Amino acid sequence: MTVLAPIMDAAALDAFLEKAFPEVDGEFSVTEVTDDGAIVRLHVGARHLRPGGTISGPSMFGLADVGVYVAVLSRIGPVALAVTTNCSIDFMRKPEAGRDLIATVRLLKLGKVLAVGDVLIRSDGQDDIVARATLTYAIPPRR
Repeated sequence: MTVLAPIMDAAALDAFLEKAFPEVDGEFSVTEVTDDGAIVRLHVGARHLRPGGTISGPSMFGLADVGVYVAVLSRIGPVALAVTTNCSIDFMRKPEAGRDLIATVRLLKLGKVLAVGDVLIRSDGQDDIVARATLTYAIPPRR
């Protein structure tokens, strides 16, 4: 599938996240806007950890959610009211607690009303996938 060319780069997306969502400032960074999506990093800290030396499921969900969000915004511009309408996530293996998580996002559909993205999450520097998610976003009508 061909998606729209990006109109926001990684720096613009990071600036938007910082301004629109100050409560998570510094947790996520957009590494790259790709031809079909984006690459986003979760800067893992103590608040993301669970007993047993792993990263929490909610933290991995947050990374997948932010990843698809920025991939969509990279194509449609800074639309703060684009919202998640569905998510399916598979936790496949235990991520390493001492490493950031990297989400590789691929937009599967980008329509006028809905966007669908696929996300693969890995521990930084590792090839094994720790989680896979598919998310659907509702895009508000243009005024």
